[in-house]
Amino acid sequence: MDAVVKPLSVRQTRAPADKLNDNRPSREEAEAAVRTLIRWACDDPEREGLKDTPERVVKAYEELFAGYRKQPGEILERTFADVAGYDDMVLVKDIEFYSHCEHHMVPFYGKVHVAYFPDRAVVGLSKLARVVDVFAQRLQTQETMTAQIVEAIQETLKPRGVAVLVEAEHMCMCMRGVRKRGAMTVTSQFTGLFRDDPAEQTRFFTMLRGFEK
Repeated sequence: MDAVVKPLSVRQTRAPADKLNDNRPSREEAEAAVRTLIRWACDDPEREGLKDTPERVVKAYEELFAGYRKQPGEILERTFADVAGYDDMVLVKDIEFYSHCEHHMVPFYGKVHVAYFPDRAVVGLSKLARVVDVFAQRLQTQETMTAQIVEAIQETLKPRGVAVLVEAEHMCMCMRGVRKRGAMTVTSQFTGLFRDDPAEQTRFFTMLRGFEK
């Protein structure tokens, strides 16, 4: 296949945390903050089991929130034009993700389903999963994450339509508050053909459930 590199949009060229990096605390300050939280929880950060916890937490946060240091446009910019005229729906379903609620900083997790109608070129399938990770690895709401995935794909690939559906379980509903274990939240957003043609929305949902005839 011949690869095509598209220019990034203005929005995607700007690093997500570019204005925050100047005031980013040092690693030592971050570890001190964890020690403060441990003391606030009425435990001793100097006891054997917790002594190295601040260092471990900060290291884990670097991985859990790596999405702030990634740009979705760069992930999607390389496309392939040699697809033998294929112009129908491309669907990648059951993309597993783990994120953190921005309201309580506890996890929510589930699956993302992404579909698009290519316009002369397609993107590598793994790139769609990586874009999901970019937005999941930030403090999030499920609604915002859904819209951000759609926007990144639409702005960079310029397809004829994008469909994203997210199914997730939120620990802020399971571990605290109403404590409703197993409650699933579903969000979706559509552009182009998926938004304007009800038949394509129906086909998207049918393909998700594996019953397309």
